[in-house]
Amino acid sequence: RLEEFLKKEVDLKLSTVPDFEERVIDFSEVEQLMNSINIIPAPCAPVINPQAPNVATGTSLRVCWSLFSDDTVECYQLCYKTVNSERHSDEQPEHTLKVKETYCTITNLLPNTQYEFWVSALNASGISPPSERAVYVTAPSPPTIKSKKIRSCENAALVCWESGDINPVDSYTVEL
Repeated sequence: RLEEFLKKEVDLKLSTVPDFEERVIDFSEVEQLMNSINIIPAPCAPVINPQAPNVATGTSLRVCWSLFSDDTVECYQLCYKTVNSERHSDEQPEHTLKVKETYCTITNLLPNTQYEFWVSALNASGISPPSERAVYVTAPSPPTIKSKKIRSCENAALVCWESGDINPVDSYTVEL
C-alpha cells in the first residue's frame, strides 16, 4: 500500500494564503531573568590554621588559613577579638579586616594576650559560613632589667628584672 501511495501524484492546495509577517520577539525579560541567576555558588567555609611557631611578636600575629575547594573567592573577611576570662566573650569588641590572600599580619596588638580568630570567604554570590575559631597568643613584652640591683663577683652574677606583662609569663631565658 505504501508503494502505491508513493506512486500517486498529490496535488496540495492551501485554503489560506500564507502571509508571513516579520515579527520581532522581545527577549528582554528572559535576558533579565538569565542575568539574575547566579552561576557561581557561594564559597565553602575556609579552615583556619592553628598558630605556627615564630609567627608572633609582642604586638603582632600572622594568621593563616586554607580553602579546601575549587570555589571562586574574591576576598576573605578575617574577624578577631581578645579572649578575656574576666569579661564574657560577647562583650569583647570584634574587629573585621578584608583580605585578598590566605594570610594576614595583624598589628597594634597587646603583648602576651590571647586573640580569637575566624575567617569567611566572599564572592559575587555571597559569603561562606565562618571557619572554626582559633586562638593565637602574642609574645610577651621583654622584661626590664633593674640595672641598680645587678651584682657580680668572680664566679657569679645576680640579675633582676621586672615583667611589664599583665598576664603571667611561663618562663624566661637568660643569655650570657
